[in-house]
Amino acid sequence: MVKIYAVVLVMFFNILVASSAGNFNQDFDITWGDGRAKILNNAQLLTLSLDKTSGSGFKSRNQYLFGKIDMQIKLVPGNSAGTVTAYYLSSLGSAHDEIDFEFLGNLSGDPYILHTNVFTQGKGNREQQFYLWFDPTKDFHTYSVLWNPQSIIFSVDGTPIREFKNLGSRGIPFPKNQAMWIYSSLWNADDWATRGGLVKTDWSKAPFTASYRNFNAQACIWSSGSSSCSSSRSSSSKEAWFTQSLDATGKERIKWVQKNYMIYNYCKDTKRFPQGLPLECTVAS
Repeated sequence: MVKIYAVVLVMFFNILVASSAGNFNQDFDITWGDGRAKILNNAQLLTLSLDKTSGSGFKSRNQYLFGKIDMQIKLVPGNSAGTVTAYYLSSLGSAHDEIDFEFLGNLSGDPYILHTNVFTQGKGNREQQFYLWFDPTKDFHTYSVLWNPQSIIFSVDGTPIREFKNLGSRGIPFPKNQAMWIYSSLWNADDWATRGGLVKTDWSKAPFTASYRNFNAQACIWSSGSSSCSSSRSSSSKEAWFTQSLDATGKERIKWVQKNYMIYNYCKDTKRFPQGLPLECTVAS
């Protein structure tokens, strides 16, 4: 009986190590904004604000090399034209990797644009943009990145909207060697964010505020050159997210989202790539 109890305790401890949730004081540092970013409600809520003087931002305390990262966000309400709320993972340096959600503000009544991108070895230009099927300013919604050795899957409220597969065997770079921090920022980008910069930020509406809650990371934490997910463990013993891929339902959901809500796909932009579309757009996985 004692042995069984000890095993249960060890299993429970491993679950805690693999998944951190919910305390912004423990998980993040406010990195800029001179007081415009706030951690509230016993560290269960974080807000970023933007005014004419400055925006604000935060950064995770941990680095991650693969993980399933969830955050609930409520975006700037009302006239948010010119503002960008960015939520992303990134490594450092000119050859950095990056996985982006960016929410481009708009005039009251017009939809936000959800802008996604993937950088590998310092190279991006892999944008896909979507409208959302709800008003993201009315309530919190969950924005997720599943990043494992097989693929990167972007999801909204559990619905996958985009997949970037690991096609390294075809010579296509994939983020797999650089650990990334989680970042978020709220900033003014009225030179490009809304209708290509035609609509400017209305500072009479400031401060603009975005809110965050229920952060959850089931992830491999990178520290001192090693991962909390031991490479010696077999893939079958790792958590399900590490080998997770899109099932038939997930593939159908992506098709639905991309048919009804996608407004830009770099893989169809022949004007941007007159010499030919990027290789990942044309090869079969």
